[in-house]
Amino acid sequence: MKLPFAPTLSALFASAVLYAAPTLAAEGQPAFKVDLAKGQQLATTCGACHTQDGSRGVATYPILQGQLPEYIAKQLADYKAGKRKNAVMTGMAATVLSEDDAKQIAAFYASKHAKPGYAKSKDTVLLGQQIYRGGIFAKQVPACAGCHGPTGAGIPAQYPRIGGQHEAYLEAQLNAFRSGERANSPQMMTIASRLSDREIKAVADYVTGLH
Repeated sequence: MKLPFAPTLSALFASAVLYAAPTLAAEGQPAFKVDLAKGQQLATTCGACHTQDGSRGVATYPILQGQLPEYIAKQLADYKAGKRKNAVMTGMAATVLSEDDAKQIAAFYASKHAKPGYAKSKDTVLLGQQIYRGGIFAKQVPACAGCHGPTGAGIPAQYPRIGGQHEAYLEAQLNAFRSGERANSPQMMTIASRLSDREIKAVADYVTGLH
């Protein structure tokens, strides 16, 4: 079922363009300008894990299709700065990607229309829905929809698109936030620390089916 307020392809692409608008920088130099052809060329290396168009590849790697460009660029910057840890991605970001390259790749993936995913567990779908839409009051867990939107589309420059993402990847990231292994979002570390294994599995599965 497609929920209201789902972003269109044009809206997602507009986000990428606005995020990288060709205005003048403070120093008087031309600011970053989107070049999708360059972004596609640069993303060729990424295809080994994420597929060439960032679509539904191996579940342990995130789907990049339709992801907000600001989020992708920030994660690459965090890998490069050591704020987010992953042996492969840290090496890629640190030795291969310039800031401009990261933004071009981000714009390329943001221009793609994300393919839908589907929840698999009938036993936990109601719990996942409850957490996503209403949070857990007794644990001071806010509703996921408050930041990521009713369809999981995210909010440009603030919160990533998570609707339709691989369940296994979402679960792994929530566990990483909970354990402190992933520490580049204090807000998510606090939220995940209050969730049980069952609650993490339930919300990850539910989010996979959002579109």
